[in-house]
Amino acid sequence: MVASHYSHIWDCCCDHGLLGGSLLSRQVANILTNIPSKIHFVDIVPELMVDLENKLQRFYINSSWQTHCLDVASLPLEQYEGKHLVIIAGVGGDLMIKFIEEIYKKHKSLKIDFLLCPVHHQFSLRSKLIALDFSLKDEKLVEENNRFYEVLLVSSSSDSESKISSVGDKIWLPETQKQTEIAKRYLTKTIAHYQRMMLGVKQEHNNGIEDIIDIYQSVIL
Repeated sequence: MVASHYSHIWDCCCDHGLLGGSLLSRQVANILTNIPSKIHFVDIVPELMVDLENKLQRFYINSSWQTHCLDVASLPLEQYEGKHLVIIAGVGGDLMIKFIEEIYKKHKSLKIDFLLCPVHHQFSLRSKLIALDFSLKDEKLVEENNRFYEVLLVSSSSDSESKISSVGDKIWLPETQKQTEIAKRYLTKTIAHYQRMMLGVKQEHNNGIEDIIDIYQSVIL
């Protein structure tokens, strides 16, 4: 889902840099890429970034990359010309919302694409993206090691793009039998999750949860 037309790709909360490293390897292998994207590795843990810098110097010395030891909310996008893709994965939707709000507030004049993969709170994240009037470019449902992940490619611009659905749209339109089975399992698991939540709260506080359950139950596969 990472296209080649971005000038700068930001691998946020990069940890050991596996995602950004795979993007660098793909660019090296793709001889058709005339102007490769610059990959920015971002994490707030100094020890991780020192170790990653050493690895990148060893294996990708001739590639275009840069490390940044800072909070994701403080990305210096204005210092770099071109189109940006900000990748945030492996964190919860609530923290992801915080990052996106701060980045968007500081860079409203820029058209920024975000590739997002929250580990939970997907509904809250989608609701915030809708409130910010972001648009959908693509979305995928992935199952790995018995866990499900929604991957959303969205844009801070609403020009000529699709609207974002609060529970997803394309992820419920599988093209193969395997994708259909994955979608069914994910839908069943998600509805059961919110039903358990509703049992754990008082009746006067569960209206919002009931509404979420109703929306998911209206999904047709």
